Amino acid sequence: MDIRTGIGGRTKMKRPKYHSFFAEEINAFLDYRESTGMDISADARYQKLLDNFFTENDVKGTGITREIADLWRRKRDRESEHHHYMRVNHTKRMLEYLFAKGFPVATIRDVKPPKSNFVPHIYTDDEIKRYFLVVDSYGETHPGNMKNRVQLSVLFRVLYCCGCRITETLMLRVKDVDLHEGFFRLKVTKGNKERIVVMSSSLHTLMQRYADMTFHMLTENDFIFTNRYGQALRRDWVEDLHERLLAMANISALSENGYRKRLHDWRHTFAVHAFKQMVDSGMDMYVSLPILSAYLGHSSIAATENYVRLATVLYPYLQERFNTVLDKLFGKEVDNGN
Repeated sequence: MDIRTGIGGRTKMKRPKYHSFFAEEINAFLDYRESTGMDISADARYQKLLDNFFTENDVKGTGITREIADLWRRKRDRESEHHHYMRVNHTKRMLEYLFAKGFPVATIRDVKPPKSNFVPHIYTDDEIKRYFLVVDSYGETHPGNMKNRVQLSVLFRVLYCCGCRITETLMLRVKDVDLHEGFFRLKVTKGNKERIVVMSSSLHTLMQRYADMTFHMLTENDFIFTNRYGQALRRDWVEDLHERLLAMANISALSENGYRKRLHDWRHTFAVHAFKQMVDSGMDMYVSLPILSAYLGHSSIAATENYVRLATVLYPYLQERFNTVLDKLFGKEVDNGN
């Protein structure tokens, strides 16, 4: 394993040693992703598989031919559908990086995610209340990064109140926040689709207070949620913190269907509540769906299907009201969105 050193001599995550012709490029690619605050633990593992593949097939600087690309994308014997999906789609980014660096690389198509019976958890009103009571007191009760006394309340409310993904939230910089108009721009997003997220009046007020206390110490290019060294908080750190917060709030880590209550479930909770609110206010489904889909950063309305279906399961009167419309829009199969 390779131990790399970060700013101030701090140790970054251990990663495998790479030995192929492209070892240097793989490390440079991982360095870049890690510098943006990404958790590269999964990336590092899958890049090792690619590195071994390059070595075994004697792939050199002449590039990745169509034959080699197809061989890498092909599903292995005894390989699960999930592993096939993760292996190809994680390393596809690396191949695109090599292409951008000027190496001849044949294009490789994504592998579709395997069907899943996973059901996300929608946090109840009681869980939300207990969770945020703990969030708001965490910085006072746990010494360490002094900034946590103010930033955690804002960070977790952005996740819940705006339905943002954790990575795109952690990549927010000072220049992305419009304190006057009450919105921020998400620039590091899934699918590289920049979008604007409007804050509620209460979140806008909280963000203004947070900015008054912290932004004067930052430049416009600095991240707004940082560790004690001024670096963007890491996704894995926030996810670990989420599990501690659940325990501190005396909330079970498992939902009724046996799945863990994830940080990402705040996004699902937001989407379900937002859809219900729009419908309850009298907004037509054909109007509300495109709005919700665009707000969440989905590439199509169909990608919002899981949230809509989940809302109708939790609130049966929505199912009764829109059963015909749902079948017409999406058919009868449920697909898990994100």
